[in-house]
Amino acid sequence: MLHDGLAYLASQQAELLAATRTHVALSVLAVAIAALIGIPLGIWTARSNAGRGVVTLVTAVRVVPSLAVLALVLPFLGLGFVPALVALAILACPPILINTDVAFRGIDPAIREAALGMGMRSGEMLRRVESPLAFPVVMAGLRTGSVEVIASATLAAFIGGGGLGNFILDGLANNDLRELLSGALAVALLALLAEAALTLLTRVVAARFRVVADA
Repeated sequence: MLHDGLAYLASQQAELLAATRTHVALSVLAVAIAALIGIPLGIWTARSNAGRGVVTLVTAVRVVPSLAVLALVLPFLGLGFVPALVALAILACPPILINTDVAFRGIDPAIREAALGMGMRSGEMLRRVESPLAFPVVMAGLRTGSVEVIASATLAAFIGGGGLGNFILDGLANNDLRELLSGALAVALLALLAEAALTLLTRVVAARFRVVADA
């Protein structure tokens, strides 16, 4: 069985690499778009009375299944890479926005008052005080969103988005365990790598923030 699996991987190496590149591109772009939307929106909701309602709505959206989100964008955007990207960005937004809101809302008001007392403006306080304190929690949301997107990107194959989901769907359709496992294991490996890379980034940047604060 192991020999057959290795032989299959060798024969499908080019196709697997191409599918992996598409999967990574979908995932990275979706998380980047979600971060560009979710982080500023989370900062706003943490500071606004109306933010509670927005967070509640986003939390409700989070329970919508991934396949349902893909189905919802299908009538408007059709098939292909772009509809899959939009759907995945929508899926990545809730954990990023919610964690950002929690991170900034949880900052002790006394810290903000002290920063204002030192003469810091709002933008400077956000950059030098609030962001370093909120960073670990925001990154936790980013890690969660990234892993969810990598897993959900397999469903992009249903709407022609490509990626490793093609191996999984074809493996199921053809009852080919080698093809199915190739796609599934590659997705699992990507998720583990993303988790490890973002965890390392969190530690490095958090340590940098501490060095700057001590200085």
